[in-house]
Amino acid sequence: MAEEQTQLEERIIIKDQHTKEIDLVNRDPKRINEDVVKVDFEDVIAEPVGTYSFDGVWKTSYTTFTVSKYWCYRLLSAILGIPLAVVWGFIFALISFCHIWAVVPCIKSYLIEIQCVSRIYSLCIHTFCDPLFEALSKICSNVRVALRKEP
Repeated sequence: MAEEQTQLEERIIIKDQHTKEIDLVNRDPKRINEDVVKVDFEDVIAEPVGTYSFDGVWKTSYTTFTVSKYWCYRLLSAILGIPLAVVWGFIFALISFCHIWAVVPCIKSYLIEIQCVSRIYSLCIHTFCDPLFEALSKICSNVRVALRKEP
């Protein structure tokens, strides 16, 4: 009974991951586009002191810029949003598939094989180099360095 309950909970969790509610107010909760799309009229068009256009032109330019940016984005996202979502979903699924089924197994296999090579290499170093370095250390252990200050 407990096992059936656990399996049911796992199915509910998996289903919730694919059907979770999305936030229609905060559409960038992780702030991945914070620095990219914050382009306002003042960031693009600015008049320095002494070279002002007519107030009506400035207000109309502001309104035109803001409205055209808003509607062009909405139109482009309406036309290309779903096809690009399919493309990006496919690409990230492909990346996930390659990572899960090719990259990680290759890395794990390499680590297993390199462990064997590492042991052999370590044995060779300890067998051949350790006696050599011990002999050199005994030769050099009697070397004394004296520093004198000459006038």
